[in-house]
Amino acid sequence: MSRVVHFELTGPEPEKLVDFYTKAFGWHFGPMEGLTDYWYITTGKREAPGINGGLGKGEPIRTVYLCIDVPNLDAALKAVEQNGGKMIEGRRAIPHVGWYATFEDPAGNQVGMMEEDEKAGV
Repeated sequence: MSRVVHFELTGPEPEKLVDFYTKAFGWHFGPMEGLTDYWYITTGKREAPGINGGLGKGEPIRTVYLCIDVPNLDAALKAVEQNGGKMIEGRRAIPHVGWYATFEDPAGNQVGMMEEDEKAGV
């Protein structure tokens, strides 16, 4: 079985995205050895489920869709807006799964967020 093992975001000013994702979600960024204008993204602890990714300089990616697991969707929505992101679709229930919203980061990448809650929408 194949699974997602990496994601990538891009923007014309990647340093602004480093700042945005660090402040909004607590992600860590580090340089990728041998590459300029590219950062490795660590999204959580190694032992926790999830994936890490990369950030490069370029046009925003609109073909890959990401969903970020957040502990509190309302707090995450606020952090996104406070750090230069823009809501696309506000909080909505996915019954028996959780609360979901989508946003656009400062470069225009469209990303989803999910707060798990089996009681959502019921």
